[in-house]
Amino acid sequence: MTAETSQTLDRGLRVLKLLAETDHGLTVTELANKLGVNRTVVYRLLATLEQHSLVRRDLGGRARVGLGVLRLAHQVHPLLREAAMPALRSLAEDVGATAHLTLVDGNEALAVAVVEPSWTDYHVAYRTGFRHPLDRGAAGRAILAGRRIQDGAAGAAPDEGPSGCVTTEGELEAGASGAAAPLLGVAGIEGSVGVVMLAGRVPDRVGPRVVEAAAEVADALR
Repeated sequence: MTAETSQTLDRGLRVLKLLAETDHGLTVTELANKLGVNRTVVYRLLATLEQHSLVRRDLGGRARVGLGVLRLAHQVHPLLREAAMPALRSLAEDVGATAHLTLVDGNEALAVAVVEPSWTDYHVAYRTGFRHPLDRGAAGRAILAGRRIQDGAAGAAPDEGPSGCVTTEGELEAGASGAAAPLLGVAGIEGSVGVVMLAGRVPDRVGPRVVEAAAEVADALR
C-alpha cells in the first residue's frame, strides 16, 4: 500500500475478488483468514458492500457476490466495444468479411461488437446481441480453445489450424464459414475475435490475420 491508496477500498475489492472465485460463498471467518484481518473488519466491509448490492449473505451466513455486480457488468460492454472497434474495422476491411468481438455470457457466446466491410457487394449479416452455444461456431470454439491454452492443455483442437485460429463451416448458418481466435492474457475476460464470411472454406490467409486482430484487441483491453 502507498500513501495514495485506500486500505479500506483495497480490502473491499479483495473481498469481491475472493467471492467471485468461489461458487459456494465464503464465511466471515474464511474471509478474515484469507485477508489476514480480524472478523470485525470483515463484518464492516460486508455491511458496506451489501448496502450497494455488491454482496449478499445467505441464510447460513456465507457471503456471495450480489446482483449489483451484474448491473456494473452491463456497463462494461460499451467500453469493450469502443476499445475493440479500430482492430475490428481494420480486420473487416482487410478480409472483406464481417468481423466481431464475442464474449462468454453464461454457457453461451455473445457478440458484443460487429463491424461489416464497406466495400463488398455481399456479406453475412451478423448482429450485436447474437448468441450461440460455446461448442458451435468458430467464435465459441475459439473461446474454448483459449480455455485450454490458459489451462496449459497440450495439443490443438480438431478444428484449430496451425495459426491458432479456429475455423468452422456452416455450423451456425448454411453457406457461411467462420474463423476466430481467442483473446489471451486479458484478466477477467473470456472472448474471441473472428470473422464470418460467405464461403465454403475459410481462405488460408484469413487465419493469421484473425489471430493478429485478436492480439490487437487484447492489447487494447489490457
